[in-house]
Amino acid sequence: MVDFGETVALDGLNLQMKEGEVLGLLGPNGAGKTTAVNVLTTLLRPTSGTATVNGYDVVEQSHQVREQIGLAGQFAAVDETLSGRQNLEMVGRLYHLSKAESKSRAKDILQQITLIESADRPVRTYSGGMRRRLDLGASLMFTPKVLFLDEPTTGLDPKTRRDMWQAIRDMVDQGVTLMLTTQYLEEADELADRIMMIDEGALIAEGTSDELKRQLRGDILEIEIKDKSNLDNAAKLLTEAGSFSSEPEVDQALQTIRVAVEAGIKDLQVALKLMEDSNIQVQHVNLSQPSLDDVFLELTGKKPAKVEVEDD
Repeated sequence: MVDFGETVALDGLNLQMKEGEVLGLLGPNGAGKTTAVNVLTTLLRPTSGTATVNGYDVVEQSHQVREQIGLAGQFAAVDETLSGRQNLEMVGRLYHLSKAESKSRAKDILQQITLIESADRPVRTYSGGMRRRLDLGASLMFTPKVLFLDEPTTGLDPKTRRDMWQAIRDMVDQGVTLMLTTQYLEEADELADRIMMIDEGALIAEGTSDELKRQLRGDILEIEIKDKSNLDNAAKLLTEAGSFSSEPEVDQALQTIRVAVEAGIKDLQVALKLMEDSNIQVQHVNLSQPSLDDVFLELTGKKPAKVEVEDD
């Protein structure tokens, strides 16, 4: 357990990582993801309970733990007065790489994170996205036994996010055990061997991506309404019908309504008949299997985070 006065950040969380796996720790803002990472990386002492990393106690053997791990936190921890290359070379030296090894490794990482052309510029001239990539690069300068990435791709553009996913996969292929915290369902689906969903400091679900999706019975029906002014009325009709397995979710921006259904095509036909009888025009309709987004919303009652891209 970890508490901050009357606020309980972690409450009886039982978390185990298997050697060589990618464990995705998923949850909304304030769920306790970063607190869990801070405990496991010796940055925060638990109020009660115990935690070990690779056999070492995070409180009693914190020095040995730090020798086993790598960490990239939510915010770029880089020296703005140095260049990107100098930052990475400094990290290499701190990890006891030789000067030549640090230079060679830094060059490889800069190419991997697509910063080679900006390598010799002071970091103070970097954009937010560039700093984030450099911070991630620093965590890749050596191969730890256990790597913790706390929301590693927040703010990155789609291409850079996918480049970083490949870099993460390359680390795992080298035998690294990885804990990844994220709010992005696509990221967890793409990278994690196993997912633990937490909310309000407690575990609420655990399994592979497919196992979690199977917890939701039936399919997801999505209806796009042609006239935005009819959205609320359409949602009301679906609610009053009483034959669907969840409350309709309205997205005003996309002009869509999403609802869980158990009878598939039959429920789709019922929904379309309701719209037709009320003269509500449907622009598009889609019936699909549940996604991790649907699992997340069902278990937490909260929508997953949207990707916001920083200037690059």
